[in-house]
Amino acid sequence: MASTAAISQLRRYFLQEQELGVSELVLGRKPVIANPGRNGALARYQKQISGCTKCPLSKTRTNFVFGDGDPRADMVFVGEAPGHEEDLQGKPFVGAAGQLLTKIIEAIKLDRSQVYICNILKCRPPGNRNPEPREIELCEPYLIRQLELIKPKVICALGTFAAQTLLKSATPISKLRGQVHYYHDIKLVPTFHPAALLRNPAWKRQTWEDVQLVRKIYDQERADG
Repeated sequence: MASTAAISQLRRYFLQEQELGVSELVLGRKPVIANPGRNGALARYQKQISGCTKCPLSKTRTNFVFGDGDPRADMVFVGEAPGHEEDLQGKPFVGAAGQLLTKIIEAIKLDRSQVYICNILKCRPPGNRNPEPREIELCEPYLIRQLELIKPKVICALGTFAAQTLLKSATPISKLRGQVHYYHDIKLVPTFHPAALLRNPAWKRQTWEDVQLVRKIYDQERADG
């Protein structure tokens, strides 16, 4: 039987790995080697920036909404900013628009836990108003670093602000959607924001076409390695 000292050492080891973001260790015939990789790096980065006070939104937020999902995901959804429910829960896309996004993800045969979801802004604008240029300027570096750490194979930009910010474009979302763009070397497909679909159900068909394209790219990129 393992000694008390050995058990204590293992317990400390697992706690340290958990703090780095490791959620599981695979046991097999080979020695267990914990490699937090992108998982741990993203968790550390979240901890590093979650107290941000760069703009006035930090004074009105309830929670800093970093992101949610698999930190090793090959597909990332980027939205605009947290809303009321997201601000309360500290997670992106958990309100009515979030429930619709979850259904969209499931419709392309993926689970929400298999992708990563985040926003341009990490704090809720009061009254859910549109993000201001200065807020985007100050918060965008956080998103850039998130994407660098996650290293997705495809990005789906949800709505005008996400698409225009990532593509550095003033083109309307109606003209950007339906096409493959590039964010650095990552393929990017813009589509309508789920909140817009709740107001304009007629756009759901176009959105369905867009997310099918996202899924096609996802499969192709994964097949290519």
